[in-house]
Amino acid sequence: MSAVELTNESRQYLEGIADDTLVHIASIAEAAEAKLHSGQAQGAESLANVNTVTSEAAIRNLNQAYAATRESYRTLSDEPAIARVVVMDEEGQNRTYYICRTAPVSGFPNLASYRAPVGRLASLEIGTEFTLPNGTIVEVTERARLNPGKDADGWDSQNTVVESEDIGPLTIESLRELLFQVAGEAVTEDILGQLLAEESEKANIIAGFRRSLITKMGLRDQPILDQYQDEIFRLPLDRRLLILGPPGTGKTTTLIRRLGQKLDREFLDEDEQRLVESIGTTQGVPHASSWLMFTPTELLKQYLKEAFSREGVPASDQRIRTWNDYRRELARNTLGVLRTATGGGTFVLKDGLQNLQDEAQASAIAWFDDFDSWQREAYLRDLREAANKLQEAQVSEAQALGARLNDTLVRTNDVPLAAIFESLATELPQAQSLVATLKESSDKKVRAALNLQHNRNNNFLDELATFIDGLQEAQLVDTDEPDDLDAEEGEEEAAPATGKLKAANAYMQAVRAQARAVASKRTLSKTSRNGRIIEWLGDRGLTGSDREEVGANLLVQTNARRFLNPVKRYLDGIPRRYRTFRRERQQEGRWYRKEGVEARDIQPLELDIVLLSILRAVGSLLSRPGIQRNIDSPAWSSLQPILGHFRNQILVDEATDFSPIQLACMAALMHHRLRSFFACGDFNQRLTTWGARSFDDLKWVFSDFDMREISVAYRQSRQLNKLARAIIQAVGGTDQTATLPPNMDSEGVAPALLEGAADFETVTGWLADRIREIERFVGQLPSTAIFVNDESEVAPLAEALNASLAEHNIQVIACLKGQAVGQDNDVRVFDIQHIKGLEFEAAFYIGIDRLATLHPALFDKYLYVGTTRAATYLGITCETTLPQAIEELRPLFGQDWQQESYSR
Repeated sequence: MSAVELTNESRQYLEGIADDTLVHIASIAEAAEAKLHSGQAQGAESLANVNTVTSEAAIRNLNQAYAATRESYRTLSDEPAIARVVVMDEEGQNRTYYICRTAPVSGFPNLASYRAPVGRLASLEIGTEFTLPNGTIVEVTERARLNPGKDADGWDSQNTVVESEDIGPLTIESLRELLFQVAGEAVTEDILGQLLAEESEKANIIAGFRRSLITKMGLRDQPILDQYQDEIFRLPLDRRLLILGPPGTGKTTTLIRRLGQKLDREFLDEDEQRLVESIGTTQGVPHASSWLMFTPTELLKQYLKEAFSREGVPASDQRIRTWNDYRRELARNTLGVLRTATGGGTFVLKDGLQNLQDEAQASAIAWFDDFDSWQREAYLRDLREAANKLQEAQVSEAQALGARLNDTLVRTNDVPLAAIFESLATELPQAQSLVATLKESSDKKVRAALNLQHNRNNNFLDELATFIDGLQEAQLVDTDEPDDLDAEEGEEEAAPATGKLKAANAYMQAVRAQARAVASKRTLSKTSRNGRIIEWLGDRGLTGSDREEVGANLLVQTNARRFLNPVKRYLDGIPRRYRTFRRERQQEGRWYRKEGVEARDIQPLELDIVLLSILRAVGSLLSRPGIQRNIDSPAWSSLQPILGHFRNQILVDEATDFSPIQLACMAALMHHRLRSFFACGDFNQRLTTWGARSFDDLKWVFSDFDMREISVAYRQSRQLNKLARAIIQAVGGTDQTATLPPNMDSEGVAPALLEGAADFETVTGWLADRIREIERFVGQLPSTAIFVNDESEVAPLAEALNASLAEHNIQVIACLKGQAVGQDNDVRVFDIQHIKGLEFEAAFYIGIDRLATLHPALFDKYLYVGTTRAATYLGITCETTLPQAIEELRPLFGQDWQQESYSR
């Protein structure tokens, strides 16, 4: 960047901006500080009489508003403004606006929040027209991006970027220094002093604007978006938006800005406010807290939380989640898909299970569609069979019910399940009456048999309890398949803890299972729990005639129970139907490998398939107004547990790392009326073999996905931007052009390459030399990361490099499992799998030729993502030589930076 020679007129113009700016930011900060310490009663304390029982929601809202206001004052006292914008109306009158990050403090009529419509002025280019909320059309004539800070000498704004129709853009390192230089000119008498003052002024004012030095690990703070990003984040709340673009283009920053604005009801437009008010709270969660964001890694999650905090958005671990954690919790604790210690659930999640063909990952959408249509038809077929059997039963009430149900089920191929369930709900009272009558009769005979055995032997239940305990201790029971495929929920009471009651319950369950098996002409599994108990009972169960009568009775009950709660049965049965589907397709050689797996085991991508089938079914049901209104009725009450997971806004960072199935699961968690979804990603940065690969994958999630592409990259130097583009071209990645911002100082140094570095000492020595070079060039040690190919390499390299750099007191930290430990100026060593979404001033990639061998399917993605983590300094080592795929890039590299001193 070059220094600027100013004319007297230009100097005076800039002095006026500096003076006005420093006066205003000091006044804003003072007013905010006064409000912060005023001690005035706010929140619930400001109400004279409060009924804490009936006004709980009102009190909560007041307290949240008070907390938000205090947080705004605190932000303003530290950062009074982020921009100064001058506009001119059609009559030639000028007006100056100051834009702040959060809500403004009273007493400053032209102080506006960046979230407000007027805040858009901070992002508009010089000469752009804008219509103010009052209808006045103005033109942006001057803009200054501020970085305010206060020290012992008072307020200043450093690296302020000023531009107008006649000047700039210029970067002023210090507004206070600019005014100090002016004041000092009057007393400068000697020639040397005059020359020094002039040089000082030149150094303080630079043409263009500079990339900020990354001094700490985390997400870069970008208070003001560019004009295109600003337009995106202000789009209506009820949109399905996706931002795609290269690294460093501000995708995540735009996402954070959007959420900050859309959570603050003060800055929603009238249509958005009406929409939010119409849905009220989502399961008792107010709009300001009703959001959920997904991110692929735990490390990125922590830095997103920090970025949200800067924006004044509270972000707990319950609001920013990794999909791995959320999936397990949802499947285990809410949907009952995964087994628990209490006996619920169908599957055991096995992360390392290798039972899928490559086809299942490459064509996940077709795999899901195959299962979902198969299980839907299997369920409806089961209902039709049950209705037919009821119509054929000997009980007249069952016959009549079966006939009516058949009329409903005869044409279901093109009918939504929700409509079928609504029709079946009308038959619920008749089904309940039939089951209650039949159950009373069968229970009487089963209890009579148990009483007979107890009367014959007072110790009968104790002996049975001992036998059952022995089965469990010896693990002699086959728990992978259900004992009785026709048993229904609600037929048995929950197993009590007391030994005798537990035994009595087990007795009744077993003899019912035996009776049902006899009536249906099949045999109980001898390895099942019921089969073991029946074997132990011998002739102490039901008599032959009673067994046939009770069995026939139970079969009618079983078929009628299909219609007691068809929604619950459909949702709860999806995991079991998946197990059957998997077995069939495995035998056919589709989707699954031939090698068998235990029926109870499931791997994560399979679990996604099951969850999406459940969530989409729930969403289709809740989208019907009649079901929503009657959600507390028995027919629909099974939907309530899932309601607690719905949120007004769903957001996804690094969306292309997730499969279309996973993204669809996340989308299914959004409130069905608001339908607010915002995601960002980059196909070239996909670091999973199952991640979304194309626009078609994403369009399958939402047919109305509004996809926006951004291309201005703010992170990298010219040399590294050129390398990144060359990598994409060399490996055949998704074509995209990452352009550098105009007027930005993007000059850096060529990436450094070390080949033939197979021994540890050579790599360590080279790294130590390059890190010392960087500190000499920059004047301080910036944010620096080293990426290795495996977790086992993290600690040894950190330890060896620590020893090499000890003389210069540079500390190297081993970030095991991606944990962000250490201080801001420490060098950090990571396993390559944790690099997503982070940025550093300097980054080193160790052994990329071995990476090509370890991860051939993802080598190009890892290389591209690793390369784009560095802003200015990139170092790469190879154990032998550059991989053949990128051999053509050799001319873009140097050996070191000794001859390429670069300073900010």
